[in-house]
Amino acid sequence: MKKNDWKERLGVTYSTNPDFAFQTEATDEEATLPKEKQRLRIALDKHNRKGKTVTLITGFRGTDDDLAALGKRLKVKCGTGGSTKDGEIILQGDFRQNALELLTKDGYSGSKII
Repeated sequence: MKKNDWKERLGVTYSTNPDFAFQTEATDEEATLPKEKQRLRIALDKHNRKGKTVTLITGFRGTDDDLAALGKRLKVKCGTGGSTKDGEIILQGDFRQNALELLTKDGYSGSKII
């Protein structure tokens, strides 16, 4: 039996072809690189944050779940809040040195402070 999900057919008005296959926008996530091949950059950022200081960790290449797990680990170890989105980890406050030490200890040898 064919899967008949109406949400996948949005935008298609009518098709007379009985073998018509609806095309969906499935995006493949990039596989997570090993820790030693990751090149993470740690920076201090104040732009567009109403003067608040945040530690910005960029350059992570991998799945969103792995990024969220790394972000959560850093937030817990630094004892601060933050978020993960668009391939970036945001920590509230200046935790550049702590983040570098934690990442190096975890095996992210390519990490550096900018």
